[in-house]
Amino acid sequence: MQDLDPITIRPATEADAAVLGNYGASLMSLHHNWDPARFIPAGPATPEKYGRWIASQIPLDNLVILVAEERATIIGYVYGAFEGPDYMALRGPAGVIHDIFVDPDKRRKGIGRELLRRAIANLSGKGASQIVLSTAYQNQDGQALFKRMGFRATMIEMTMDCERDDA
Repeated sequence: MQDLDPITIRPATEADAAVLGNYGASLMSLHHNWDPARFIPAGPATPEKYGRWIASQIPLDNLVILVAEERATIIGYVYGAFEGPDYMALRGPAGVIHDIFVDPDKRRKGIGRELLRRAIANLSGKGASQIVLSTAYQNQDGQALFKRMGFRATMIEMTMDCERDDA
């Protein structure tokens, strides 16, 4: 890490739910801002709902939810799961990184890389022989990190908006 303050990566606890809820809502807003026709917006209740949901996920054995802490303040998180075969995704059992987020003021200090590295190690330890993730097309910084970490592009999601006459 390039930061002067030590960064701790640790498993998330239920006490982290409020912060993770806010970060989850921020991640939703970021995606929605990139493409409002594709990604749903965060609403006023999103932080509380996401926080409650992610707290319910913490005890599950197949999940990895890690937080990055600096001076007892959470500055990022990663959420991943070891999942069975997914025939719709045309893949066998794999670790899946669903979310990774670092506070915008703390980016470019190696925090995302360390969260991702630890999530990969944890998912591998749960039996994953392959790790997959999806990234927004506009997320060039994230894609650069994922490439540096050894990920390769394998799928491209394409979206078409349909005109609807709901009258």
